[in-house]
Amino acid sequence: MRESRDVFHLAIPVTDLDEAQQFYVAGLGSKLARRYVDRITLDFFGDQLVCHLSDRVDPDPDLYPRHFGVTFRERVDWDRLVHLAQRRGLRFYAKPFLRFEGLVEEHHSFVLQDPSHNLLEFKHYADPRMMY
Repeated sequence: MRESRDVFHLAIPVTDLDEAQQFYVAGLGSKLARRYVDRITLDFFGDQLVCHLSDRVDPDPDLYPRHFGVTFRERVDWDRLVHLAQRRGLRFYAKPFLRFEGLVEEHHSFVLQDPSHNLLEFKHYADPRMMY
């Protein structure tokens, strides 16, 4: 059984490791854990993200069904990341918006697009029971 000290792992394709490192480390504030000739491994909000060098990326992605990201427990953390992304000029696939307004599933969301067209959604639910 997974415990809170365990780390989720996700691998994604990227076309350029320098661009990926710039976006995830300098842009989002992830920590570079390791770099090899064909991949970088990052501490992405406490989980492990591995960006593998690949020529197989989707040049025109759709948000559904392929995206990943973080659901924040605290609204202030979501707000901080929105402001950070805006200040650093990161590419928004979808600017901040409110989804399912008036329903129990109501949440704030925004989506970033990395240089290899991977989509990252960040959200915060008003009702913490809706996180899962």
